[in-house]
Amino acid sequence: MSSLRLYVGVVGLLLAVPCSFAQDLDFSVSLDDKPIGQHRFRITGPADARSVTSEAQFDVRLLGLSVYRYQHRATEQWRGHCLAGLTATTDDDGEAGRVQAQARGQALEVSTAAGTQALPGCVMSFAYWSPAIRTQTQLLNAQTGQYERVRIQAMGSGPIDVRGQSTPAERWRITGPQQPIDVWTLPNGDWVGLDSVVRGGRVLRYRLR
Repeated sequence: MSSLRLYVGVVGLLLAVPCSFAQDLDFSVSLDDKPIGQHRFRITGPADARSVTSEAQFDVRLLGLSVYRYQHRATEQWRGHCLAGLTATTDDDGEAGRVQAQARGQALEVSTAAGTQALPGCVMSFAYWSPAIRTQTQLLNAQTGQYERVRIQAMGSGPIDVRGQSTPAERWRITGPQQPIDVWTLPNGDWVGLDSVVRGGRVLRYRLR
């Protein structure tokens, strides 16, 4: 089940007016349409100083027995569209990981068990919640600390299930080192779903509830 590891990239929400703001995003997560857990996001603060907390818990079962468990927690600080700070911890079926990042001068300093690197300029993570992600060519993976090259393109629209109702949504495809990730948003930019085909042809799916 290690094929799930790169499909849980975490992180935050949309552009807003310069006033205090708070929003909760609660996603149900399934694998081949079988529930395996949830991923919750809490976004607070004004547009130029967002704080984002996310927590994911997955438990994949086969014949009633747990065959894969995953826990991830991340806190992020944003300055506009730029990541200013990050602390993320992951338990990937017993394999622990930690990523820390902090803005220093004109760079974001990212630290993992493998070492520290300085990423210049305005860095974004896999912030599916932010329409600004659509213009990015590189994104920081909050689980691994890798700065991944990506291509993001519009893939048309279609209906998806949102809180039990069929809802028209736009699909944006993120192509990178691994299998593509399809992010579903409403016309106003709100993030409502995610699909990715993982190893073995299995479908990992997020739906807002």
